[in-house]
Amino acid sequence: MKIYIAGQITGDKRYKAKFREAEKHLTAAGHIALNPATQPAGLSPADYMRVCFAMMEVADVVLFLQDYQESRGAMLEWSWCQYVGKQTCYDLACFGGGRE
Repeated sequence: MKIYIAGQITGDKRYKAKFREAEKHLTAAGHIALNPATQPAGLSPADYMRVCFAMMEVADVVLFLQDYQESRGAMLEWSWCQYVGKQTCYDLACFGGGRE
């Protein structure tokens, strides 16, 4: 299963480790993790969101990390999922990868 990881990046100094940990859990459970924290530096916020929406479009499910409500970008992702009916989950346990 292809799983996009959504959560707070801006303002979180630990975001790379947090997203990497979620990615490890997902891949260990046999899934393909789509990790937005691996994008190159230097893009505009709008460009980052364009890439994220493309990743979500191909994902089977969007996993929202615990802090997603603290992020404007992740809340846009959440709203998009609700609007288009994309399957969502709020815990790594949904995918056999343990708890966050």
